[in-house]
Amino acid sequence: IPDDTMIPLPNVNLLDDDGSQKLLTVLEAETVPMSIDFLKEKCCCDNETVLQNSLQKLSYQSLITLKTSPKINVVSIETKKINSLLGRFDKKRKRRKLNTALTAESAEFLLNKPSAIQSESKKLGEEIQALLNHKSAREKTIIENLKSNKTAQVREFCEWVTRQECKRGNVKFGSCKKLHFRKLIHSHTDTSLGDCSFLNTCFHMDTCKYVHYAIDEDDQRVHMRRQHREAMNTRAKNSAAMLVSDSKSLSMAATTITPPQWIQCDIRKLDKDVIGKFTVIMADPPWDIHMELPYGTMTDDEMRNLGVEKVQDDGFIFLWVTGRAVELGRELLAIWGYDRVDDIIWVKTNQLQRLIRTGRTGHWINHGKEHCLVGVKGNPKNFNRGLDCDLIVSEVRDTSHKPDEIYGMIERLSPGTRKLELFGREHNTQNNWLTLGNQLDGVHLEWEDVKQKYFARYGMSLPF
Repeated sequence: IPDDTMIPLPNVNLLDDDGSQKLLTVLEAETVPMSIDFLKEKCCCDNETVLQNSLQKLSYQSLITLKTSPKINVVSIETKKINSLLGRFDKKRKRRKLNTALTAESAEFLLNKPSAIQSESKKLGEEIQALLNHKSAREKTIIENLKSNKTAQVREFCEWVTRQECKRGNVKFGSCKKLHFRKLIHSHTDTSLGDCSFLNTCFHMDTCKYVHYAIDEDDQRVHMRRQHREAMNTRAKNSAAMLVSDSKSLSMAATTITPPQWIQCDIRKLDKDVIGKFTVIMADPPWDIHMELPYGTMTDDEMRNLGVEKVQDDGFIFLWVTGRAVELGRELLAIWGYDRVDDIIWVKTNQLQRLIRTGRTGHWINHGKEHCLVGVKGNPKNFNRGLDCDLIVSEVRDTSHKPDEIYGMIERLSPGTRKLELFGREHNTQNNWLTLGNQLDGVHLEWEDVKQKYFARYGMSLPF
């Protein structure tokens, strides 16, 4: 082959030459002989010189045999060698693609990787957060001491409501161990109407045609037996613990428990000096909410002049308010000398532990919650922070019957102190509390100083 026509390049790497790779593929697939014109068409190459150079390269590597007269023709092919080269080329191409992808991932990783300063700042923040969340020995002692007795824990209700629905819903496991309800079907009940909106708070259960419920007696008996066993186990553990001398002194272990006390009275007329001072006050006033209620109400001015400020120097107040009375309640706290520091929200549920959607209060929207304003006065001492949250989810009962959980929250906040409840009823009487209200029965006092002042002021009569 004349040197001025062919440019021999035996050291060129064929696998990096796309034209040569394409040419190899054609040579491997077709049969010899193959003319230069045929190869130009198959390789889609318009430049005959480039194609000739590529064939010359292959000939130098003994992959093909060329015949140059009158034109270049491929007369033989080393098929095994070409196949081997194509395999090597495919591996190299895959490796190149993989390297490209790894390079892109590495670049993204480096861009997303935090710097040394960022890593150090994050580590320092985590250490600070861990220190803030770590409870001190005193906090652990308070929490352990105020933890509810295991036998006093409530039992969870089954989401399937009735035992029959529970068995259908839990085909694999059968009935669960949670508390169930049973339907109360009477002669006047029309089951097609569905459940009563008010359930056990319905005023007309004897004639209501909707479905009502009661707790399944079988579940109650099982629950009572379990509670009895737990109580016996707890008593045995406590008896064993008493045999071991404990040198630890816990200030809260010596908390004095005073039985419930109450005074039947008109709070507006009661001489507040008689009852003394209290650390915690809770009030559920009979607000005038412009609705028909089963009890008497008080005007806004009567509330302003109630004299609550006389029964507390340092401490907390918990004031239940309705929708209309929220702003008035905040005004009263300021008048009585308190700073409002928190709100507790009671989310109301019905007998089946579902959210209330048809409450009896609310002029524009049915109310499914109530607010309790929390105020602080003076400089209260010996109280516990951060033990409870500001949310109570509890069942609605009689009219104006607030959730019992509020008493536990207050006792944990200020354990063993004197507490006063205004506008209470019989169900409100609690240990360590003095309850005042006109729906109570007579007078029962335990604190000697209050007894002396009261009987010196009123004798055996009631302060109306």
